[in-house]
Amino acid sequence: MNNNKIYIALLRGINVGGHKKVPMAILRELLTNAGLDDVKTYIQSGNVVFQSIELNTSVLEDLISSTIKNYFQFEVPVLVRTRTDLKTIFDNCPFPEEKKLNSYFTMLSEIPNREFVDEFSEKTNPNEVFQIIKDCIYFFSAKGYGNAKFNLNFFEKKLKVNATSRNYKTMVKLLSLSDI
Repeated sequence: MNNNKIYIALLRGINVGGHKKVPMAILRELLTNAGLDDVKTYIQSGNVVFQSIELNTSVLEDLISSTIKNYFQFEVPVLVRTRTDLKTIFDNCPFPEEKKLNSYFTMLSEIPNREFVDEFSEKTNPNEVFQIIKDCIYFFSAKGYGNAKFNLNFFEKKLKVNATSRNYKTMVKLLSLSDI
């Protein structure tokens, strides 16, 4: 019987604008050699679906991060979530369907300090809405993510956590790839 659990690793800031290039075929091989099972990647932006008997996501984050650093010689922030966690984040999106289809899910490395959340929640920008629920910021911009005033660096700086964002379509695909 297979005791492996299904995980999704979200890597931040790779293969963007020619920086921190990580070919997916090499990444799959490295992570397989590091002991992860059934490693699959989705698009070049750092989405990895895999299985492991390890139950501690922090251990998996460290394993993936150190494997990348040892091979590529640069650091990459890594968030690992179980399939169940990712599905819960997806299902908890507070936006109506038409906004949800064009929203972004910004996963945070931890639940931010309440004081930072309260201060941050007072910020507003026209045509942009967000809601923080536990360790995720649900974000919608009527002008599109690329034109938004709120961005990943802003979220990280104000909440003092690491973060990475995925759009609705990527979330759907990751849930599909991890549905075994």
